[in-house]
Formats: sequence, structure tokens, C-alpha cells
Amino acid sequence: MKKANYLSLSLLFIVLSLQLKAQDELFDLFEEEPQIEYAYASFKASRVVYGQSVENPSAGNLIFLIQHNFGSLNLGAYELFGLDQATIRLGLEYGINDWLAVGIGRSSWQKTYDGFVKAKILRQSSGAREMPVSVSFVGAAAINSLRWQFPERKNYFSSRVSYVSQLLIARKFSSAFTLQLTPTLIHKNLVPTAADKNTSFAIGAGGRLKLSQRVSLNAEYFYYADDQTTLDRTNALSIGFDIETGGHVFQLHFSNAQAMFDRAFITETTGKWSDGGIYFGFNISRTFVLKKPEGFR
Repeated sequence: MKKANYLSLSLLFIVLSLQLKAQDELFDLFEEEPQIEYAYASFKASRVVYGQSVENPSAGNLIFLIQHNFGSLNLGAYELFGLDQATIRLGLEYGINDWLAVGIGRSSWQKTYDGFVKAKILRQSSGAREMPVSVSFVGAAAINSLRWQFPERKNYFSSRVSYVSQLLIARKFSSAFTLQLTPTLIHKNLVPTAADKNTSFAIGAGGRLKLSQRVSLNAEYFYYADDQTTLDRTNALSIGFDIETGGHVFQLHFSNAQAMFDRAFITETTGKWSDGGIYFGFNISRTFVLKKPEGFR
């Protein structure tokens, strides 16, 4: 009789153990695996103001970018405080995939053609993988197409070319605030005098403060570290507003920089905020979907 009781208790223990194990396995099916949550929309556009942001066009998307600056405010009433003058850059930027983008542009400033490649290295994330910042690399080149100042002497095409390499290091601290640092290396094949260095360094800092669902305040500053240049220049400081309207992003800004591609506004800015050497301008970016994501109809 005791054996029968022991056997019954043993069978009951086994059945209960199997039932509990089955319940645990069932609960495991409903438990979600830890997910990686990526930061997105750190900036509204691919530019903070003039400088590149960590944002790329989405894969298969083409951005048509119009950048326009009027003349400086200190030109006075005769030039309608700069509105009679204009500097413009037209650009195209394309997202090849989720991490790589390319772009080209043409500026009226020194009739310059420029192109760049932007690659995402790291993406800010939380959850299953913690990454505190987003990091991108930008490699750019610019070609000055002005007529030669001294055509009678031997001139080289390489003298027209300059290069810029940048790391974009950004952190989105909240849904409203993003900060970005931009260490930059600039190389010019031709410099004004032997006293000027061909290769120099700059550091940029920019940020975005969201004011509403579609409006943000942006600012950026580039400190040019070359103290041996013979150029009469100042550091570029730009402040503006981003306004998003569906497929368009309007950027309205004030800056002491007139040119709108990296080499020029970082190393050749001459305007001064203190004496009214300020340029009002705007960027308009329009996105076109050339290739829809797979599975999207």
C-alpha cells in the first residue's frame, strides 16, 4: 500500500513538473527578445545650416537642394540691404542604401563644382545594443572653374581642386535636442602664398532645438585652427530655423558666411557679425522617391 502511495506521489510530481515546464515554455514564446532601438530624425535635413548633418537621404530617395544667400546687410539701402545680390548653390543628394549617400553641387561662388560621399559608421541606439552617438564620415572635393587669372603662364588642373574630410559625431539627447561635433581636415592643392599651409584643421559644433512638431532652431560654428593663413578671414557662425512641410524642408538662416560648400565657408568667410557682415539666406530641400523599399506598394 505504501508503494502505491509513493508511486502516485511520484507520478503527480512528474506531471506537475512537466506542466510547469510547458507553461514556462509557453510564456517564453510571448516574451519579446530585446530589440535595438535606433535614434532617428536627429536633424530635419541633411544640413545643420551649411555644414553636413548625420542625416542621409533614405535609400532610393533623391534630394534636390536649393541654397541661396543674399548680399550682406551692411551694404545699405542702395543694395536693399543685400537683397539686390545673390549667391546660389544647386545640389543633388541620393541615398544608395541605408548607410551610404552621394551628392553633387554647383555654386555661383567661384563657379565651383563639388561632390561628396557620406557614410554612416555608427548609429545611436538603446535596448539590446547601447551606442551613445551616431558617427558618419564625409569625404568631399571641390573644383574651382573660374578662368585662370594669369592664362599666359602654365596652369594645372590640379590647382583648382581642394578636399575636405569630416567626422560627424552627433547625439540626440532627447526628442527636442541634438548636438553635433564636426572635426574637419581641409587640403588645398594651391594656396595663395608659400606662407599658407596646404592642409589645415577645423572643428565645428552645431545643434538643433525643436520648438514645435515642424519647426526647430539650428545653429553652428566652425573654428578654423590655421593661424598661419594670410587670408583676411573670420570663423563662420550661422543661426537659422528649419520648417518641415511634408516633402519639403525650408531652412531660413543668418550667417557671416556667404559661400555654401565646406571648403569655402570654413576657410574663406570674411563677414563679421559685429559690423553687419551678415548674409540672410535659405535652403529648400525637396525629396523625390526614385526607388521604393522592397515590399512597399
